[in-house]
Amino acid sequence: QVQLVGSGGGQVRTGGSLRLSCVASGGAFNTHALGWFRQAPGKEREFVSAFSYRSDSIYYSPSVKGRFTISGDNIKNTVYLQMNSLKPEDTGVYYCVAVKPPYNDFTSFEYSDGGTQVTVSS
Repeated sequence: QVQLVGSGGGQVRTGGSLRLSCVASGGAFNTHALGWFRQAPGKEREFVSAFSYRSDSIYYSPSVKGRFTISGDNIKNTVYLQMNSLKPEDTGVYYCVAVKPPYNDFTSFEYSDGGTQVTVSS
C-alpha cells in the first residue's frame, strides 16, 4: 500500500529558502513519479514539480523552474524539493503526490499526503 509522508515547509520572507521532503512507501518510488502540487487560498491545486526515478526524468512548472530543484534518493525512498528565491505567490499548501505513468501531463495524481503549509511574506 502506497503511503506518502511529507515534511518541511514553514514561513519565510521573500527571497528565502525552504526544503520539503517526502518519504514514499509501498514501492511508489519505483513505480510512480513523485513530487508536489500546491494550492493557494482561493485557487485551484496546481502542479509544481515531479521526479521519476524509473525514467530518470524531472518536471517543473514554468512558475518555479530555475528557483526550485527536485531530487530523489532511491536508498531512502525520499524526494526533496529545494525551494529558493521564494515569492509571496509561492504561498500555499504543498501536497506530496505520486503520479501514475505515463507522464503526459500533470493534471492529476493517484496518491497524496495531507499537505504542509508554506508561507512567504513580503
